[in-house]
Amino acid sequence: MAQSQAPTKSTSLAPKAKSKKRAREDDGGSRKRKKSAYEQEDLDLDLDAGLNKKIALLDSMLLADHLAQKTRRFGTDLKPVELSALDISPNAIKDSSSFSEPRNLENLPAFLEAHAKNPKALEDAPKENGSPHTIIVTGAGLRAAELARAVRKYQSKKVTVGKLFAKHIKIEDTKKFLESHRTGVAVGTPVRLNDLVDSGTLKLDKLERLVVDASHIDQKKRGIMDMKETMIPLARWLCRTECKERYTDPERPLQLLFY
Repeated sequence: MAQSQAPTKSTSLAPKAKSKKRAREDDGGSRKRKKSAYEQEDLDLDLDAGLNKKIALLDSMLLADHLAQKTRRFGTDLKPVELSALDISPNAIKDSSSFSEPRNLENLPAFLEAHAKNPKALEDAPKENGSPHTIIVTGAGLRAAELARAVRKYQSKKVTVGKLFAKHIKIEDTKKFLESHRTGVAVGTPVRLNDLVDSGTLKLDKLERLVVDASHIDQKKRGIMDMKETMIPLARWLCRTECKERYTDPERPLQLLFY
């Protein structure tokens, strides 16, 4: 006697595949693969201009978060208490996202003037030698030299743009310069700046604004916050007691700006 076979269930996925294909055709093929984080980051980078365009779009909250992420990424050898000491409050960062021009060398003076109560005062300097009102911090000596040339308009017979970086300049020569010159705008690298403050030749009591050269990238797509050798010294520089306690001080405010 022949045994009856129970009907078997088809396991073919073809109908489902066709259904998905029809759905894509119905919406005109508008569904696109979502870009990965790395692809999105590449879209933010303009290698020809040497700029990370994303920095200009970040408000104070997002910049503080960006800084914290970079500090923790490169500070893996630091203790939790050391890392937390390098955090910057969003309230400490001045929102500059309204500045719509490309953040290149050419537009740096316009950026400084846009955030100065009296733009003309950028050409002046405190009477005490070695006491700049503006410090621009960047990642490398070569870039610092370019920035110094970009702000040369603020230099005169009585006031000199400070070159506070190690590129072909010995620290002893820089100390002598600070001791003998009035400096309004200064450009430096984090390690050299910290060393000069520790030596007592660079004074911060007249400082009105700290500007981080944050948008600039090199040919390897790296900015000052993208390398351990520059990010951790930068974080330590920004979190010096002389600076950190003044970011939110209503009587002696210190602007922290990311260009």
